Amino acid sequence: MAADLDTLKQDLTRRMDGALETLRREFAGLRTGRASPGLLEPVRVDAYGTEMPLTQVGSIGVPEPRMITVQVWDRSLVGAVERAIRDCGLGLNPASDGQLVRVPIPLLTAERRVELARAAGRYGEGARVAVRGVRRDGMDQIKALEKKGEISEDDLGRWSEEVQKLTDQYIKRIDESLADKEKDIKQV
Repeated sequence: MAADLDTLKQDLTRRMDGALETLRREFAGLRTGRASPGLLEPVRVDAYGTEMPLTQVGSIGVPEPRMITVQVWDRSLVGAVERAIRDCGLGLNPASDGQLVRVPIPLLTAERRVELARAAGRYGEGARVAVRGVRRDGMDQIKALEKKGEISEDDLGRWSEEVQKLTDQYIKRIDESLADKEKDIKQV
């Protein structure tokens, strides 16, 4: 029986880790006024007749706190990279210098900070909902095992407690990530 609980916990942990990783990626896309390579990771470039992630056509660097650079590997793609960054909806205005695309990060307005904090809150709530959904699936699995007679009522209670502890740990991590992001948004 304990092996079944371990297997269940591993599956739930893997799925909750996925929710936390998604949250981290979403937070990386929120522009806080400080340069971060993660800011450009979701950008897709029209290259060679298909859309490719920016990271597959150049290397992203942060030479200074308010500047991101993209060293484009193929000179013919510099224009496409600039266009993709300009059109990605982040309000960035890139400029090329040969095969190097410089992306200055403008200062944030107070209004934009409020918008970013709200967006971070939405992302955080989405991650909490995902974790709770994983918990619900885990509880349903446990109840099904008890209904089939594979585990006792005592095991049901113990396993349910374990799943709840795991959920609480992940909710706490999400809340900490959200607090860090909100602090980051207000500081810049």
